[in-house]
Amino acid sequence: MILTLSLGSTSTKFGIFRDGEPLLTHSISYSPADLAPYPDAFAQLPRRRDDLLAALHAADFALNFRAIIARGGLTHPIPAGIYAVNDAMLRDTRTAMRQHVCNLGCHLAAELAAHQPHCHALIADPEVADEMPPEARLSGSPLMERVCIWHALNQRAIARKYAAAHGTRYEDLNLIIAHLGGGITIGAHEHGRTIDVNNGLDGEGPFSPERAGTLPSADLIRLCFSGRFSERELLARIVGQAGLNAHLGTTDVREVLNRIAAGDDHARLVLDAMTYQVAKAIAAQGAVLCGRVDAILITGGVARAERVVEGIRRRVEYLAPIHVFPGENELESLAENAQAALMGARPVLEYA
Repeated sequence: MILTLSLGSTSTKFGIFRDGEPLLTHSISYSPADLAPYPDAFAQLPRRRDDLLAALHAADFALNFRAIIARGGLTHPIPAGIYAVNDAMLRDTRTAMRQHVCNLGCHLAAELAAHQPHCHALIADPEVADEMPPEARLSGSPLMERVCIWHALNQRAIARKYAAAHGTRYEDLNLIIAHLGGGITIGAHEHGRTIDVNNGLDGEGPFSPERAGTLPSADLIRLCFSGRFSERELLARIVGQAGLNAHLGTTDVREVLNRIAAGDDHARLVLDAMTYQVAKAIAAQGAVLCGRVDAILITGGVARAERVVEGIRRRVEYLAPIHVFPGENELESLAENAQAALMGARPVLEYA
């Protein structure tokens, strides 16, 4: 059996899989009040571990896994792939510049695996996976380099799923994949490598339900020096209190669609503007791939919104056929990677 872990800001999602089939999937949720006593993400680790063990016990599952695979953390950029958790990874996630609860995943996997014989602690396709060539990395200022923080795990899993359904391999295709969730990332995948993708966390690309995306640089600098906001407050207006949340007071696209159906023209404008920006970014990745695009894949939770998908389709279907894979699929993607590693179908890399 394989245990998969995906730690988010307000949840610990886990799944138990055997031979690719889910035996259990579950989410442990946390309210702001639950997490208020903890000064930082790593202070939550004992609580997250104990709650996970209690949930496994309640479901009558003992610690008897061949592999425990977690969502990766925000370390330095590394190539995409499957990695064994090692001391270097544990050190770097604890001291990373960008601290997020996803950095706990490898620690939790390592701690639980240590109590089981022949159990592998793994991560796969972390958000910092970076395979961009030098020309994609350069920005207009030598003070700042483009980096990518993106939905690598789900994008690459959906690419393999699409390829298998069409009797080919991910490594033989050129794909544009748009992950539409709380954040939005759009990757150009060339023969199994993601050669360009936006930084969906720190502010690049389309705005999303909770993130600002690319902003007018000079206006942002003036706002920084206006005295109106602290650094923490401004960062929150890039991630969290931004995008649909800033414009409409909600990150729930279903609520926005209900407002539109009730005649809210402002809600319609904001959602259509987000859709417009996504389509524009997809078209830009068509240039990265020199117009040779086998398919455009749309995934993530917002892919369930027909208005958004059809708005994208109308603008970019000229590039390539569009296929929709709604949902996040993180636990299934992790299980698929672990199964491939255990079978020797994909190499297990060493983090350094």
